[in-house]
Amino acid sequence: MKKLIVRVGVVGVTVMSIATAGTGVAAADDYAGKSYADASSALSGASLKGVIAGRVGDTLPTDQCVVTHSEKAPWIKGTSFNAVTDTVLLYLNCNATVASATSPGNSAASPEGRAAIAAAKAAAAKDQATAAASQKQPKH
Repeated sequence: MKKLIVRVGVVGVTVMSIATAGTGVAAADDYAGKSYADASSALSGASLKGVIAGRVGDTLPTDQCVVTHSEKAPWIKGTSFNAVTDTVLLYLNCNATVASATSPGNSAASPEGRAAIAAAKAAAAKDQATAAASQKQPKH
């Protein structure tokens, strides 16, 4: 009886291992986190078409919207029902990078909000340094 229980247990574990191994691993999203303009450029370089499949917010111009998710088009076309292989669906977030009293966006306490604030401060410091350097140059 003990051998039968052990064999059934081993078979059960083997079946579960095979079942979970066949599910695959999720692939990384190559376009998530990029602006729509950058993602469109990358898609064009790969001979693919980007199609806006969903959009949240309206604060930013489309080219500045952030791609939150992308996926290959899941449909077929033509009379021979061929899969569409040249189209990528893009889901955009067009809210501001950081929320303010008048516009929606990421919380200043979120990782995304902190990164956006740090990037804005770095850009402002760079602009100030450039302006200060140009003022110190002698005028002709």
